[in-house]
Amino acid sequence: MTAEPLGHDPLDPEDILRRLPHDERERFIRDYRSALDAAHELWRYRQLQEVLRLWHMRATAFASPDFAVRARQARTGDPAVFISADDAIPGWSERADDAH
Repeated sequence: MTAEPLGHDPLDPEDILRRLPHDERERFIRDYRSALDAAHELWRYRQLQEVLRLWHMRATAFASPDFAVRARQARTGDPAVFISADDAIPGWSERADDAH
């Protein structure tokens, strides 16, 4: 009997790289190598984990067919898609004023 893998590791750098669009791969490799270099210091190991989690989420987002459209809408605050916090959250203006 042979051992079977326990499951898919979402933080596998090879898997992340494979799932990324080609124009994002070099940026991932730079970030990964930088975090990998930092991980030689034991107290900075978490930086590598954070980079892999971030890029896993990016790869997942890029896989969505409407990602580019949604990203543009979010950057521009497209009023056809988004509403203001004042309209969505009762009392938002007062809360925002109190926070300052």
